Amino acid sequence: MQQHIDINGDSGVATYEIGTDSITVQFKDGATYLYTNGSAGSSNIETMKRLARAVLG
Repeated sequence: MQQHIDINGDSGVATYEIGTDSITVQFKDGATYLYTNGSAGSSNIETMKRLARAVLG
């Protein structure tokens, strides 16, 4: 999983992993959640993936 860069210091996300049709997010409290096209909608998943990649530059 990729380390999440918390620019503003206000994110609860610790790490994430981008899949073809999903993104897995591990939160700082240890909880892990798999967001998929089916659970969150493909548009939202693509937005989450785009934002995650943008932080990595």
